[in-house]
Amino acid sequence: CDGAAAGDTCGPAGSGPAAAQAREQPVLEPVLPAPAEEQNGTDSAKAPKVNCEERNTTGIERFTLQILNVSQDLMEFLNPNSSDCTLVLFYTPWCRFSASLAPHFNSLPRAFPTLRFLALDASQHSSLSTRFGTVAVPNILLFQGAKPMARFNHTDRTLETLKDFIFNQTGIEAKSDVAVTEEDWEGPLPSVLTKGIDWLLLFSVLFLAGFVMYATIRTESIRWLIPGQEHEHQE
Repeated sequence: CDGAAAGDTCGPAGSGPAAAQAREQPVLEPVLPAPAEEQNGTDSAKAPKVNCEERNTTGIERFTLQILNVSQDLMEFLNPNSSDCTLVLFYTPWCRFSASLAPHFNSLPRAFPTLRFLALDASQHSSLSTRFGTVAVPNILLFQGAKPMARFNHTDRTLETLKDFIFNQTGIEAKSDVAVTEEDWEGPLPSVLTKGIDWLLLFSVLFLAGFVMYATIRTESIRWLIPGQEHEHQE
């Protein structure tokens, strides 16, 4: 995390060539966010911007967040022929802002049982980060079917601000008795930072180091410094 540089986000969501591509390539599917004062306000008189089809909750006993693993594709969980809504969180386990958001996002499925909630590690899904312009985490997108409709842009990421965002976008009211519990701090989204090796960054550093070394050896002006090259230099 680079808190000083990124403010309240960790970025980029990955490193190496994939991150560079995410910064340079234009977003293929533009998100249509509303102005901040309208999108994250609390004016209940305004009409909802997204007409979501609420799912049938009959027979569902536990409402929880689903985390996609590295082999699962987000588009397999989004139905392009449906008007149901899904809130998707792009996060990384090493980002402290993602960790602080985790318990609040874990409690959302209980507050909005008729909506779906997904989360994925942006560093493991670099193609999706490029597609939806996710170069910093945490990043929250509201999908209708398979189309991104709005992006959460509030700097205060709490259960209340998330509920306000969903209500203002969809008109669906949250259950009033839902609060962040100790179980929400446990999971499924981790609230404790984890350390790991960024293999993309390591590969990029090794590649650049090898290229610089090769270019240096091939430079005519210093070949005479290499043992066994004196005779060739004289010729």
